Amino acid sequence: MLQYQAQRLDLAFHALSDPGRRAMVERLSMGAASVSDLAKPLPMTLSAVVQHLKILEEAGLVKTQKIGRVRTCTLDIAVMTQVESWIAERKRFWEQQYDQLAAYLDATAQEENGT
Repeated sequence: MLQYQAQRLDLAFHALSDPGRRAMVERLSMGAASVSDLAKPLPMTLSAVVQHLKILEEAGLVKTQKIGRVRTCTLDIAVMTQVESWIAERKRFWEQQYDQLAAYLDATAQEENGT
């Protein structure tokens, strides 16, 4: 994996490590929302929400656009797709390892039983 991709993944995982930021991503998965709308259900101040959004933006997970006095946020799925691919690769690797272990255990059990 290229270095910039690893750095992008690091930023994405860091951004998603916080439950408040995950809640914002969950909300944005349903569609665009203003910063105020994102802040309503969260137990934090509006300035804290803005700080969390900055982390999500730096990770490339969220885009914001200011029109007049309203800042609207949308989800950017490109980085999320990279995260999903990375996880899928790890899952495939471990499934192969488990399959090899199962085959080895089956062969060992057959040898022990004399078949």
